[in-house]
Amino acid sequence: MANFQTYLQSKANLALGKKLKVLTWILTAVVLILAGLMHRPNLKIPLPDGVSMGFLPPVHAALNTIVALSLILAVWMIKKQNVKAHKFWISVAMTSSVLFLLCYVAYHFTEPNTLYAGEGVMRTVYFFLLITHIVLAGISLPFILLTWTYGFTSQFNKHKKMAKWVFPVWLYVAVTGPICYFMLKPYY
Repeated sequence: MANFQTYLQSKANLALGKKLKVLTWILTAVVLILAGLMHRPNLKIPLPDGVSMGFLPPVHAALNTIVALSLILAVWMIKKQNVKAHKFWISVAMTSSVLFLLCYVAYHFTEPNTLYAGEGVMRTVYFFLLITHIVLAGISLPFILLTWTYGFTSQFNKHKKMAKWVFPVWLYVAVTGPICYFMLKPYY
C-alpha cells in the first residue's frame, strides 16, 4: 500500500505528455485513413503467386481475445494496487492491439472482403455487432492512446478518470471482434 501511494505521488511529466498527445492524434489520423482505404478494391496490393494472407482472420480473433483478457487482468491488478502487474497487462493489451492492427491492415490490403451470408435474426445480430465494433474501435483509438499517455506520464487523475469509460469500450471492441470472426468464419 505504501508503494502504491508513493507511485501515485510521482511527478507528472507534462512535457512528454504534450508530445505524446500530438503523436496520438497523428497515429489516429493515419490509422483512420488506412481503415478508409483498405476496403477499396482498386487499392489491393497484389501478392506473389501462392502467397496469401488468408491465414490472418483467426490471428485477429486470437489477438483480440488476448487484448480482452489482458484488460480484465490489468483492471484487476490495479484494484489490488499492484502497479507493476497493471503495467504489464496494459503493455500486453497495447502490444496485442498493435499486432492486431498490423495484421488487419496487411489482410485487408491484400485479400478480398468476405461477405456475411447469414440470414434472419443472425444477420441483424452480426451487422449490429460489426457496426458497433467498427465505430467504437475508430472512436476509442485516440482515447485509448490518451489514457495510456496519462498513465505513462504519471498524470494519474486524468488517467483514472478517462480509463473508467475507455476500459468498457475497449473491452467491448476486443470481445466483439472474435464474435464477429466466428460468425463470419463459415463464409471465408
